[in-house]
Amino acid sequence: MILEPLASRAAGPGRPLPASGLSRRGFLQVGAAAGGGLMLTFRLQHTNADPAPVDAVGFAPNAFIRIEADGRIVLTMPYVEMGQGAYTSIPMLIAEELEVDLKQVRLEHAPPNEQLYGNPLLGGVQGTGGSTAIRAVWEPMRQAGAIARTMLVSAAAKRWHVDPASCRAQSGEVLHPPTLRSIKYGELAGDAARMPVPKSVALKRPEDFRLIGTPARRLDAPAKVNGTAVFGIDVRPPGVKFATVAQSPVFGGRVKNVEDAAAKAIRGVRQIVRLDDAIAVVADHMGAAKKGLAALVIEWDDGPHANLNTDEIVGELEKATLNSGPVAQNIGYVDAAMANSVTKVEATYQVPFLAHAAMEPMNCTVHVHGDGCEVWVGNQVIARARAAAATTAGLPLDKVVVHNHLIGGGFGRRLEIDGVVRAVQIAQHVDGPVKVVWTREEDIQHDMYRPCFFDRMSAGLDGKGMPVAWGHRFAGSSILARWLPPVFNNGLDPDSTDGAIDLVYAFPNMRVEYLRVEPPAVPTAFWRSVGPSHNVFVVESFMDELATAARQDPVAYRLALLDKSPRAKAVLELAAERAGWGRPLPERVGRGVSLQFVFGTYMAQIAEVEVSKEGAVRVRRVVCVVDCGSVVNPDTVRAQVQGAVIFGISAALFGEITLKGGRVEQTNFDSYPVLRIDEAPAIEVHIVQNSEPPGGMGEPGTSAIVPAIANAVFAATGKRLRKLPIDTSQLKSG
Repeated sequence: MILEPLASRAAGPGRPLPASGLSRRGFLQVGAAAGGGLMLTFRLQHTNADPAPVDAVGFAPNAFIRIEADGRIVLTMPYVEMGQGAYTSIPMLIAEELEVDLKQVRLEHAPPNEQLYGNPLLGGVQGTGGSTAIRAVWEPMRQAGAIARTMLVSAAAKRWHVDPASCRAQSGEVLHPPTLRSIKYGELAGDAARMPVPKSVALKRPEDFRLIGTPARRLDAPAKVNGTAVFGIDVRPPGVKFATVAQSPVFGGRVKNVEDAAAKAIRGVRQIVRLDDAIAVVADHMGAAKKGLAALVIEWDDGPHANLNTDEIVGELEKATLNSGPVAQNIGYVDAAMANSVTKVEATYQVPFLAHAAMEPMNCTVHVHGDGCEVWVGNQVIARARAAAATTAGLPLDKVVVHNHLIGGGFGRRLEIDGVVRAVQIAQHVDGPVKVVWTREEDIQHDMYRPCFFDRMSAGLDGKGMPVAWGHRFAGSSILARWLPPVFNNGLDPDSTDGAIDLVYAFPNMRVEYLRVEPPAVPTAFWRSVGPSHNVFVVESFMDELATAARQDPVAYRLALLDKSPRAKAVLELAAERAGWGRPLPERVGRGVSLQFVFGTYMAQIAEVEVSKEGAVRVRRVVCVVDCGSVVNPDTVRAQVQGAVIFGISAALFGEITLKGGRVEQTNFDSYPVLRIDEAPAIEVHIVQNSEPPGGMGEPGTSAIVPAIANAVFAATGKRLRKLPIDTSQLKSG
């Protein structure tokens, strides 16, 4: 695979489209590409979209296959690569049906245009996130490949005056076995573009897949290893200057005064840019910019949130849960069942704000000139980034060009455009292009955080200890209410409640309530596994509490509630078998289990955890069984689980953002640690193969591991964890 450079072009503004059913006629169009090739265009949006505009090249596509006269097959990629493997797995879908080798497919970044490139699973936003990439393109990409193959075969048959049924495609050629003739796709591309579009094509049966379901090496890996891959932070347009920034340490604060003489005296510092709520130092290189920033003496007006602290925020959440809230799911009659239950179990849980701490810190390069603006960035919502740059610069949308690049860690942080806005604000004061790079301290202290939540759980058990009533009420921020307001209805949104409703367990009576409580000034945003990162921890921890109250084995207790969810039951049984559930363990070592269905994927995890006499927690081994339906690249599935597990362990053991005096107390990896390589457990991933539609894989592993660890700690020490991160002082022996 080669990542083709995208020409500097700005697509039209477009508009988000509502979700509905896909139609082949609605998304597929065919035209001639420049140079006489075949351009197969298809849109990931839906049947009520306007036709794609026509220009000198052909249709402007949502996502398109272009087969050129020289045989090159180019896929314009509507998603960004941030380590999840999209640049390998999505081309596999095209290559499978088109009958070409994976190495023959070239990729281009899609330009910003939500009408053409909107993600149907993200409400039409042109975005990469929510573990949606494969789910969104599973059928459209394969259909496009199959239709292109069919047209190429028809073109060859017409040229040879033979029945198309006597021809077949193979390795980028059309073959006619009876006469031993063959012709390459590139030679047929012009003829194929003039063939009628078939009304229907048969997709390959799973048993005939040649690529899908087989391990494929990451096609972007060689460039990342040899250093030729270009991330946002690598971009250096001619004449670029470097800037770093100090933003108000209190959210909502302003610059009151700044003494910059010492900073200006530093060699390489070119200018100081003062904004309402930030100061930037522009220099010839990053080292000078950092030295200049350190030399500034800044006096801040902290504003109305100068006394904000974490305890106050949590107190408001706890208070909110004393009242009823909008009902996200109601089954049966919870109050009556609770009143008649033999045993009642109640508990409260709390999870903190979390930072993303991606290895590539926030950065954006911008050149604002007289009549336009050019932006280089790695961003998960490129059309929004372009719109934000235009608004900030006061320019028409068609005067802004955005180049998207590989991302060195997104995790939801780059579903936001605040970094682009800040860079454009600074660039407006700089003559020429400027690369704005946040220090790690700015990155952590001015993140947009995973919300903190407070939960009240209650359950009623019958005489056998089985649940007859389940109550869950929680309070916290709604990210979607800000990010995609149309989906926040009647006080509810699908992200905040994901993992709390539609559980795999057969509860006869169940009520889940959510109360939206926004923390003052603290910005919240998506974080790997988002809603389930909170809800699955609470649900699966409380399930263990019920098993303990019933004096039953945690795995057996869950299995008894899964008769109506055979896929969930299968992953749990296999995980227990592979983990050796029930086998003896040394003192202060325990196993913990979790089970979930989120992002369209069933997953069970069992963590084996050791707790030292001093309270230190070490995750020794993790066994994960995943049923994500049809698997495109099993190597990617395993890698995604491994990365997500490490991310989740970091959160469980260390992750916490706290505020004191309106300021975030954590500054760098010394105060916001992530798991080190010598602390990483052995991770086993077992994939359940089937032909169900694919589920998401980028995020489920993160939400599954946290309760598995908490439950393992209980098994090892008898001490229940209801607040994260784990307080090791509570786990000391004696």
